[in-house]
Amino acid sequence: MTRRTILNDSHRSLGARMVDFGGWDMPLSYGSQIEEHHQVRREAGMFDVSHMTVVDLRGARAREFLRRLLANSVDKLKKPGKALYSCMLNPDGGVIDDLIVYFLGDGFFRLVVNAATRDKDLAWIARHAGEFGVEVTERPELAMIAVQGPQARARVIGLLHADDRAAAEKLGRFAAIEARTASGAAVFVARTGYTGEDGFEVVIADADAAAFWRALLEAGVAPAGLGARDTLRLEAGMALYGQDMDETVSPYEAGLGWTVALDEGRDFIGRPALERQHAEGAPRQLIGLVMDERGVLRHGQRVLTGNGEGEILSGTFSPTLGKAIAFARVPAGDPGAVRVDIRGREVPLRTVKFPFVREGQAQPGVLG
Repeated sequence: MTRRTILNDSHRSLGARMVDFGGWDMPLSYGSQIEEHHQVRREAGMFDVSHMTVVDLRGARAREFLRRLLANSVDKLKKPGKALYSCMLNPDGGVIDDLIVYFLGDGFFRLVVNAATRDKDLAWIARHAGEFGVEVTERPELAMIAVQGPQARARVIGLLHADDRAAAEKLGRFAAIEARTASGAAVFVARTGYTGEDGFEVVIADADAAAFWRALLEAGVAPAGLGARDTLRLEAGMALYGQDMDETVSPYEAGLGWTVALDEGRDFIGRPALERQHAEGAPRQLIGLVMDERGVLRHGQRVLTGNGEGEILSGTFSPTLGKAIAFARVPAGDPGAVRVDIRGREVPLRTVKFPFVREGQAQPGVLG
């Protein structure tokens, strides 16, 4: 049965085109996907991300548990409210999921995991939490709205209680605070996101979510759907679970080596496999590609390099750049000249560093 977020009626009242996304009835767009994309890059847009799963962990050994569970080190989280992006791995070093963990207090952490991996994530977390005496609590009564863009923070802060605005204004990146809206609703405000723009992800009770969504609309924040979210995140060089990585792919093969902390004395799940890849080199790599010819790069297309074949993972037409861009997984090493097979025709591609776009601007070399 298809699940619905608490904001489903709100989307439909705005004329959203709804699609099935991992078993959830979600808005693809509210009209023009391109305009929604530009609205986020230029001003502020908002996304219903309530399908994502919030999980609270409590227990005296919660930090010790996360040191074992995650490839990144929660020891970096020293002040309450700070957040960390990490992969959760299987023993072979494959990515079970990528997630954000927040340190909220002694023995109290919050995870936000992907919707499509909810069941296996909860099972994996519960399987390993027991030996550490950690209580695992899913929070299905919470909704989440991501507000992103150059004006996003100002728009959200304007809707907070006057006593909380200063703290929200001072909030650093990858950090969160507990606050209230002007009407008194409790909110968890995190300066995180998935678009390459500044902004907040706001966690709020289901009972208060629709009113907050309406307040954002009245404040001039445009609704945006999954279509714009996908083009924005790819421009920003952000990977999508299930398309750019999965349990057969290590963080090193997914362009996420920077999330791996091989700190001394921490035996996290999958560490031996990652240590081997770190020492010997991963057999595959993730690269960024731009196509200067007209057309669109799509998932599954065959990629030809000097070292052998790979394939397009995430691919789309970039509204900001006016060109097709993509991630591809190819054999390790200098790929040399790269081409993509489009219906039997080999089309040249340029290899570029990602992100392709940062804060609304093309990065050096992306436009050629």
